[in-house]
Amino acid sequence: MQTYSETRGHNFALNASFDEITANGYDGLVIPGGRAPEYLAMDEKVLDIVRKFSDAKKPIASVCHGQLILAAAGVVQKRTCTAYPAVKPVLVAAGAKWDEPDTMAKCTVDGNLITAATYDSHPEFISLFVKALGGSVAGSDKKILFLCGDYMEDYEVMVPFQSLQALGCHVDAVCPDKGAGEKCPTAIHDFEGDQTYSEKPGHDFTLTASFESVDASSYDALVIPGGRAPEYLALNDKVISLVKGFSDKGKPIASICHGQQILSAAGVLKGKKCTAYPAVKLNVVLGGGTWLEPDPIHRCFTDGNLVTGAAWPGHPEFVSQLMALLGIKVSF
Repeated sequence: MQTYSETRGHNFALNASFDEITANGYDGLVIPGGRAPEYLAMDEKVLDIVRKFSDAKKPIASVCHGQLILAAAGVVQKRTCTAYPAVKPVLVAAGAKWDEPDTMAKCTVDGNLITAATYDSHPEFISLFVKALGGSVAGSDKKILFLCGDYMEDYEVMVPFQSLQALGCHVDAVCPDKGAGEKCPTAIHDFEGDQTYSEKPGHDFTLTASFESVDASSYDALVIPGGRAPEYLALNDKVISLVKGFSDKGKPIASICHGQQILSAAGVLKGKKCTAYPAVKLNVVLGGGTWLEPDPIHRCFTDGNLVTGAAWPGHPEFVSQLMALLGIKVSF
């Protein structure tokens, strides 16, 4: 295809009212891409708050089409910026110095301004933003393995994978019967008022290593995303052996949503307290685990070397609890 495709993604819940916030109350500004910047760039109240962050020299991190807003706000003059390539004409017309993205993971820093090309940039984008806020990371010299499969949940693989990369960890993703560079389709599971979650097509996720040749003993932790993949991965003897290997050595295992179907099949929940997506309670109980109710749905729990979460709204707790087990700290 000559340009990107579009499908409907997750619904994103806001936690503040635009009319009630002020630039003085925040240390930095993040502007996501997508189609929203096209119309937000025409809103004077949006442009005003961007200018206030810029005038105060506070970090501004903008990705993909978000730079349309920066251009409209007049804060890119003589500043070096990158963006999704189609945004180049607007940035150049606004007086920016264009930095061509040689890959879609490109990031550029000019003073307090951090710009990136696409979501592939997220690991460096987040790392640069944390640094701009005065943050530093310790203990990130860890290797982490993600156990993937077709139609795993989009957020539940992408968010922790890129977050751990942003912290400086070496992160690999493997899937049975697939090699490095091959892709797994993902599913978007959302909560839209029905009796169970809805499902939509997600991003394709690129694997970084071969399941057959990976040396699991060289990794410090294992992460298991949810979605639909765990129900068939739990039938794979090699998957079960890999999970048992991490458990037998007491290495951290972080599993979310339906990922606990694999833990139950591997017999590593016996005597453990854990949570999961509520429909997986049967697997947990029959697997010998003690069920912890995920109330609210973002609750996560740690029991020894095991971190479990119920669904992607729990990612902040999920990632931070895994960080604690690995001894990774972010300081400001």
